[in-house]
Amino acid sequence: MASQAIDRQPSGVAELMSSMVATDGSAGHPYLTSPALEGDPAIRNLADVAHFICLLHGRYPGVIDHAAARVVHPAARSFIYRAAPGFAAERSYLTRLVVAAGPLPSTLGQAQSEAAVGNQSHALATLAQSERNGTAIGAAVALVLDWRPIRRVLDAAAQRFGIQVPPLDLPGLTETLTVVGEVAETPGIERAMAFGAQQLLVQHRGLWDLLESRESARRNV
Repeated sequence: MASQAIDRQPSGVAELMSSMVATDGSAGHPYLTSPALEGDPAIRNLADVAHFICLLHGRYPGVIDHAAARVVHPAARSFIYRAAPGFAAERSYLTRLVVAAGPLPSTLGQAQSEAAVGNQSHALATLAQSERNGTAIGAAVALVLDWRPIRRVLDAAAQRFGIQVPPLDLPGLTETLTVVGEVAETPGIERAMAFGAQQLLVQHRGLWDLLESRESARRNV
C-alpha cells in the first residue's frame, strides 16, 4: 500500500492516508460489527477488547509521545502537541474501563495472547521512534484517524460496564488531513508517512484478528 505514494504529489497524500485507514484500518475489520459485540453475550468480549486495547495503547509513553521526540516539521509538531493531551485522556479512559470490566476473560492460550500484544506494543514503539523523516508522524496520524472506530467499541463497553463516556478530544479528520498535506513536502517524506501509517494499521488489524480468535476459542470450549 505504501508504494502507491511514490507517484503522487504531496497534495494527494491526504487522500491516500484517508483511503488506507478506511480500507486497512479497524473500521473494515469484521469483528467490529460482529454479533459477538452485541447483546448480553458481549460482556466478556467487550471486557476482552478493553483489556487488550489497554495492553497495546494504555501505557505511557505511547505512539504519540514517542513521535513527539522525532517530528521536526512545525505543522507536525503542532499536531502532536494537540493530540498528546487528548490521547493521555484516552489512556485514563482505558484504565477506568479495565477496572470496571473486571478480570480478563479466561481464554485458552492466554500467555501467548499477552505475549503477542507485547510484541505489537514493542513494534509500535519502534515505529514511532524511527529516524526516517515522516514515519513517526505517519504512525501518529494513523492512530488518531483509526482511533474513532476503536472508540466506538470502547464506548459500547463503557455503557455495558456503567462508565460515563468522556468526550473525545483528538484532532478531527479535516484538521488531521490538512496537517498530512503540509508535512508531506517531498516524495520521500510522503512514502515514509504512508509506511508509518500502514504499519500501525497492520498492528491494529492484527489485534482485532487476535480478539476475534479469542472470542471463537471461548465460544467453542
